[in-house]
Amino acid sequence: MPVGRAEFAAGHWGRRPLFTRAADLGEDFSDLFSLDAVDELVSSRALRTPFVRMAKEGTVLPAARFTGPGGFGAEVADQLDAAKVLAEFADGATLVLQGLHRTWPPIAEFSRRLAEELGHPAQVNAYITPASSRGFDPHYDVHDVFVLQIAGEKHWRIHEPVHVDPLRDQPWSDHRAEVAARVQEQPTIDETFRPGDALYLPRGWIHSAEALGGVSVHLTIGVAAYTRHDVVQEAVARAADTAELRASLPLGFDPADPSAVAPVVEQTVEALIAALADPSAREAVAAAVSERLRRRRRSDSPAAPVRPLATIAAADGMGPDTVVVVRPGLGADVTVEVETVTVRLPTKKVALPIAARAAVETLLSGRPVAVGALPLDERSAVVVARRLLREGIVVSADGRTGPGAVGTEGDAGAVGPADAGAGEFDLADEAGVLSDGERSATADFGTASAT
Repeated sequence: MPVGRAEFAAGHWGRRPLFTRAADLGEDFSDLFSLDAVDELVSSRALRTPFVRMAKEGTVLPAARFTGPGGFGAEVADQLDAAKVLAEFADGATLVLQGLHRTWPPIAEFSRRLAEELGHPAQVNAYITPASSRGFDPHYDVHDVFVLQIAGEKHWRIHEPVHVDPLRDQPWSDHRAEVAARVQEQPTIDETFRPGDALYLPRGWIHSAEALGGVSVHLTIGVAAYTRHDVVQEAVARAADTAELRASLPLGFDPADPSAVAPVVEQTVEALIAALADPSAREAVAAAVSERLRRRRRSDSPAAPVRPLATIAAADGMGPDTVVVVRPGLGADVTVEVETVTVRLPTKKVALPIAARAAVETLLSGRPVAVGALPLDERSAVVVARRLLREGIVVSADGRTGPGAVGTEGDAGAVGPADAGAGEFDLADEAGVLSDGERSATADFGTASAT
């Protein structure tokens, strides 16, 4: 049977592989991907490099072998050519569809939710391998992976690491000879994967795979785990505030002389330890690490996309029965000052009057909420929700648009009606017109600016 979350975290995450049969999982992955999905992406989606590559017997093929001009109206030179893909695939080459978390909606939603649960960014590739072929030599990855077998069968061999927990700049090619020697040993896992089977593989574990008897399709979910090395980097950066660590090295210092370097290293390490010994210094490091990783996560795991035309239609048709929810994966920050409540995003900030604070907090809670349920008078609630909708901070809860098309306060999971008159105030002074006749940013309650 599949292991529980606590057991996986303690016994496998970053430590040991875990192979699970489809029968133990109780379901397959057909809702995520399929053979038909491969054909659609190759033939109908106009993919370009680097969203696709091909490899044969360990060698990556030049892009010109499987791409070509887009033709009249699409003046690009690297669009995927389905006929070329067919020829290379029939000749034994593996097709790799990269970045499916950006190009295939079911996988995009799945990878976003997985990244939120893991706390680390995730990306997804599909490997489509013809019968009895292999695409890549035995190697290790510098990120953790989950492998989901979609179609066909593939024989996997997994060996223990020669370099434990490699960082992103420590590829397997740096240890090519050790990898080649390790794969001559008895594998830790030697299994044929069938549809619905799943594997978790920590970074550094050596692996190779070969399709058996027919076309094999599997998804590889790469997880770029944040590491303690990230913490060290930020701690050292914070230590730059220490005068002793900013001091110049001795006059005449010879970096080629180990006997001269050793005492400098010892003194520097002692100064670094001293700089971080104070509890307040460690609190500052913790705050800096938190901010750095939050920024990286926003960059590595973008929020769910918005539909511009549907959003405009939803905003135009918004009423008290409209149900909205915070945009998945947004990770907005909220700051409160005397007169304003500000929603801060990586690229902009949206400021609203302080009277909208409770409404903003309700909208960003993660639960679907009917606009009329916000702790404001009805008119103000509509203006606040419309403003955040147009800024891409909230989205329509069920994707439909127009009057009466979205959910109502009676929908399951939606917050119920607000108390009559709660938070009532007049927005007349918030509207304005610019000198060129365009409505100002405050016309829809509040201001937005780039950051």
